[in-house]
Amino acid sequence: MLAQAGVASRRHAEELISSGRVRVAGHVVTTLGVRVDPERESIEVDGRRVAAEPFVYVLFHKPRGVVSTMHDPAGRPAVADYVTGSGARVVPVGRLDFQTSGVMLLTNDGAFARSLLHPSRGVLKEYVLKVKGAVDDAGLARLRESIEIDGRHTRPARVAISRREGDKTWLDVVLHEGKNRQVRRLAEHAGYRVMRLARSRFAGLSLEGLRAGEWRHLTRAELRSLEDER
Repeated sequence: MLAQAGVASRRHAEELISSGRVRVAGHVVTTLGVRVDPERESIEVDGRRVAAEPFVYVLFHKPRGVVSTMHDPAGRPAVADYVTGSGARVVPVGRLDFQTSGVMLLTNDGAFARSLLHPSRGVLKEYVLKVKGAVDDAGLARLRESIEIDGRHTRPARVAISRREGDKTWLDVVLHEGKNRQVRRLAEHAGYRVMRLARSRFAGLSLEGLRAGEWRHLTRAELRSLEDER
């Protein structure tokens, strides 16, 4: 509830509770995971009343050169710089690396985000990958291989050649998971240098109508579609 209200991240909210800074119905609560009813019980942090925010779901076209966090200690542009005015403190559902552009979903609905990211869901993530070199059949086979990331083998990606331009090749890549820098590591495994990478679709959501740096709220139809998948 504290995270949903935008008070803090879930981890920081746990620290606030453990340190005795949270009151429920006038009583200090230091036990994590206590169930509350915000409509009947007052919740306070450092003596200030907390109200739950409505759930907000944002589709964002992340540009290259932007970190997928709400703040960057190094001072680089962050996602939060672009989604002001969304109506809530939303956070990214998963991440894209600094030099990757494309579809991002942001929300303050933690249960919704966790369900989309759970490995059992196998939510499709589609990418457009541009590499240096003419990808041949052998290279295509290597791109489709399982690789090891953080001690675990990935599920094979679906990879198809979109077009060739001289010594450059454009590829469509589809993943059922989202390991750290997975597409870039696949390209490295296959022996190709990544020139550009963009995520074109996430859980069926595309960037249609959004230029880099723009965002919009999900439509009711899109939310229903995602809920049906859940």
